[in-house]
Amino acid sequence: MAVDMGVLPRTTAAISAAGALLLLAVVGSTVGGSSEPELGAVTSSANAVAAEPVQLRTSDATTLTRPVFTGPTASTSRVVYLTYDDGPSRYTPKILDLLKAYRANATFFVVGSQVRTREATLRRIRNDGHLVGNHSWNHPLLTRLSPAQVRSQFRRTDAAITAQGLPQPRCERPPYGGFNTLVRRISTQRRQSMIIWTIDTRDWALPGARVIVRRTLGNVRNGSIVLMHDGGGDRRQTVAATRAILRGLHDRGYTIASLPMCR
Repeated sequence: MAVDMGVLPRTTAAISAAGALLLLAVVGSTVGGSSEPELGAVTSSANAVAAEPVQLRTSDATTLTRPVFTGPTASTSRVVYLTYDDGPSRYTPKILDLLKAYRANATFFVVGSQVRTREATLRRIRNDGHLVGNHSWNHPLLTRLSPAQVRSQFRRTDAAITAQGLPQPRCERPPYGGFNTLVRRISTQRRQSMIIWTIDTRDWALPGARVIVRRTLGNVRNGSIVLMHDGGGDRRQTVAATRAILRGLHDRGYTIASLPMCR
């Protein structure tokens, strides 16, 4: 299967039996030269390149050859994990409606500063049976921060989430997918799993709903972790694409689940 320009190289992301290992790794840079553009300012560096000085920004993923996450799974079915970053936003309820219609579950990596204005939406995410992950407070490039600043980014977001009656997140996703040894060490100390992705839909670039769908369904396999965005800009295309992706995955016999390592 041809690799889409919006798909991160895969090393291992598969489910074979109960107790099997899910191994997610990032090898080399993102195909196409850019990864997840989201909220927050970033300047050029060896790890990231700023593209747009306004709402949408791009960066190269940190180059790694080591696993990001290794852990057990508990499913023998064909399963795909949909994940949404940068919310909650006014588009999040529309995505939640679609997930409910298809009896699907997802994982939402939320930005702490967004939670303050969308508290009811955050609670609905949890009440609808989905999982919430930590995506930092205001979406900086963590590799450019001090240890204290990195900890503050995650700690403040944890506090915003738990203030709404939700449990403290068990997993986190670094903004732009950018991390280094320091960020990984802090995640380990916090006992949180670091989650990246295996399919980058590049929905932030507004390529059209059909392209987002093609990038997902054209590259999906058992255990795929799909990156989309419910915040950080105009997400109407993502909402439209989510409907078609859910239908397509359902027709192919996939279970659409929340990430087990985030429970």
